Amino acid sequence: MPQPTDRRFIPSFLFFSAAAAARVPYLPILLRDLGYGPIRVGTLMGIFQGAGVLGPFLFGYWADRVGNYRPALLVAAALPAAVAFPLALLANPVLSALCLVLLAFGIRSAASLLDSVTTIRIGSSGNYGRIRVWGSVGFIMVALFLQVTPLLRPAGAPNIGIWIAVFALASVVPVLRLPAAFLASSGDSPVRRPAGTGPSKKTGRASVPVLSAYVLGGLSMAFVNSFSMAALYGYFPLYLTEVLRWDVVGLSFAIGTASELPVIFLSSLLIYRFGPLPLLAVSTLGVAARLAIWAFLPFKPLLLASHLLHALCFGTFFPAFVHFAAGIFPPESRGRGMSLFVAAGIGLH
Repeated sequence: MPQPTDRRFIPSFLFFSAAAAARVPYLPILLRDLGYGPIRVGTLMGIFQGAGVLGPFLFGYWADRVGNYRPALLVAAALPAAVAFPLALLANPVLSALCLVLLAFGIRSAASLLDSVTTIRIGSSGNYGRIRVWGSVGFIMVALFLQVTPLLRPAGAPNIGIWIAVFALASVVPVLRLPAAFLASSGDSPVRRPAGTGPSKKTGRASVPVLSAYVLGGLSMAFVNSFSMAALYGYFPLYLTEVLRWDVVGLSFAIGTASELPVIFLSSLLIYRFGPLPLLAVSTLGVAARLAIWAFLPFKPLLLASHLLHALCFGTFFPAFVHFAAGIFPPESRGRGMSLFVAAGIGLH
């Protein structure tokens, strides 16, 4: 039976997000330090984002096919460690592109699979936000550590590669401690469904037509949010270090992640009260406000303060989208289904 609070998944969220803190703020800087110019950095980051759309679906299909999420999670967690050093040491455009494809396959697939199996295990009575919030804690800890550490500062490609590999390998450990069989035979989806959706003849659960206005509206808002936030993950670190000559990459991302903690913790209550689609709309407004500050008020204090809007841009957005996507697919096809939706909705994130 699904468990309302399955604490076994907390270490995985903690370590996977810790690994993300070594990659998200510093990947564009790594590419720049390999000698690539702005156009090539943008092209390579585009290849990375594109691979992030395909990878989760392939890994999700694998997990659903074997009925066990652990093998796919282990491979996805280990891939970033395997490609970190070739990516950081060899400045060849073709090799860099290949490494970025494999890096995206691992990172995006691991996140999607972990969300899928967590929603399956905790069921309708579970609280996804109280588990996911530990991911934010892990991100903050590593972002601040990399901001202040005197050892192997992430200011050059080799050092960034080392930290990506170290934290990626660390993320493998909690997966090994998870049970071998993940898929539950029963359990409702934890999402609030729109009125008018009846039970599925196959599963007995309420179903939402994939081509309904509800689904297409939520997916469209998620895509707009993700496309807009690509500026944060792809170029904002370079803006801080090259244009402003300001070494606060880790601090700025830590501020943003800290702002999302209370919202993610309370996300189940917010989703129950308002539903996922209104929360997705609010998060999109937060993204617009944040980008407006960067474009028209590029002052250092305001740039740091704008990261507090991450509470809306991600803290409100991500739990709402996970609940939204989980509600579309039953457990037996959730790996593929959620992977497809996450790829289509937030693959450009």
